[in-house]
Amino acid sequence: MKYYLGIDIGTFASKGVLVDGDGQIVASADTPHKMIVPQPGWAEHRPNEDWWGDFTLLSRKLLADSGVDPADIRAVGCSAIGPCMLPVDADGEPLMNGVLYGVDARAAREIDDLTARIGEDVLLDRCGNALTSQSVGPKILWLKRNRPEIYGAADRIVTASTFLVRKLTGETVIDHYTAASFSPLYVVDKLDWSDELADDIVDIAKLPRLLWSTEIAGTVTKQAAAETGLAEGTPVTAGTIDAAAEALSVGVLESGDMMMMYGSTIFIIALTEARVRDARLWYAPWLFEGLHASMSGLATSGTLTHWFRDQFARELDPETAFITLAEEAEQSPRGANGLVFLPYFSGERTPIHDPFAKGVLFGLNLTHTRGDIYRAVLEGIAYGTNHVVETYGDVGESPKRILAVGGGTKNRVWSQATSDISGRDQVLRSRTVGASYGDAFLAAMAVGDVERNDIATWNPVDSTIVADPAEVYARQYRVFKGIYEQTADLMHDLEG
Repeated sequence: MKYYLGIDIGTFASKGVLVDGDGQIVASADTPHKMIVPQPGWAEHRPNEDWWGDFTLLSRKLLADSGVDPADIRAVGCSAIGPCMLPVDADGEPLMNGVLYGVDARAAREIDDLTARIGEDVLLDRCGNALTSQSVGPKILWLKRNRPEIYGAADRIVTASTFLVRKLTGETVIDHYTAASFSPLYVVDKLDWSDELADDIVDIAKLPRLLWSTEIAGTVTKQAAAETGLAEGTPVTAGTIDAAAEALSVGVLESGDMMMMYGSTIFIIALTEARVRDARLWYAPWLFEGLHASMSGLATSGTLTHWFRDQFARELDPETAFITLAEEAEQSPRGANGLVFLPYFSGERTPIHDPFAKGVLFGLNLTHTRGDIYRAVLEGIAYGTNHVVETYGDVGESPKRILAVGGGTKNRVWSQATSDISGRDQVLRSRTVGASYGDAFLAAMAVGDVERNDIATWNPVDSTIVADPAEVYARQYRVFKGIYEQTADLMHDLEG
């Protein structure tokens, strides 16, 4: 029997699956970890503990629970939050905590400096992206300016998936999709690293070797086999960012397909025939040559539900608190009895790219309940999501089909509000496990056991969230945008 292992490292938890040749999940497991917030606007993980530690724990648990012989695992695929910035020494060991993706906004000054020097038009043309908190290049420059001793000691600068693959194989690689987030160090018209736009950030020899996501990076080393329980010599893919693996897991395959990922953040990937050039969106070559990806994401989404639970539902059992809160939110009518919520708790990524944006709860009075407020939080995330979907329409790439995935799809208020506010249906596949399932499929592709269209057989359509637009949503959406537009300067003033 053939099996494929997929493991994904997320913002607050890691998940793994062991999948057979028909796409059936024979074992699954997950484990939590925490996001470290040393100060406002920063977000970090501990690479050995949160990334590699989770990988080894899940690998061993999946093997133990399934009883599968490690020798029967044909290939391993992994993904992780991204893009991250981590300096490592010559042995691949971390020199500091990993600096996370766009939720970490520490490099605002470097973004401004590089954009002023290079020019936004040049960045969009050569790199496919404006510089934002999602960009790794400015974070490397931040490291050089603010932690020069660590910068000087770094043998390589890697991201989370690169770190995992190196631990598994000893090879330092990165896929093209992830590398595109290293602007301005990755040039999309060359599909290669380049320092021609900024030669003072880092020696590009310190960056990982480029591969496509379905290429084999190497095989499991003897040491990695001892730590993970995997068989020495098992092929390992190049890895990718979790959102890309998640998109593939639900059958995002063709131009016009859009993934809506409900996780710690809302993340969206839309496939297009031609490259989209717009400063409000991110760009990357897709996992397979010949297609393009236009991406977007909110800074805080599922993260806000955890914040709300921890701050306003402390008396509830953490294991069942979300069920209780969802029931309370369902008792509140659409529009949350007049409350409008802006979900900008870590600034905001697309489409406003404002690291100084602030969260707002507008319209409170003494009649409001916790259920009203929690519903407003979920609807506020949905308003932010619709702002992004509208942006795709602005650039002529409105989605033909939205495929939803992630834990948030189980929250009926959240997922239904997203469809109702945007006026768009969302397709749900039978398996919404997420990125780890996509990793397993990429592993099967990498060793030639499946073709990309086989994902439709592995994971057939299950149901559709049908849009039911409401006038209250249209009215409140105008208020949502108006609050930010009229208070953006005040939000910046709060930074002093």
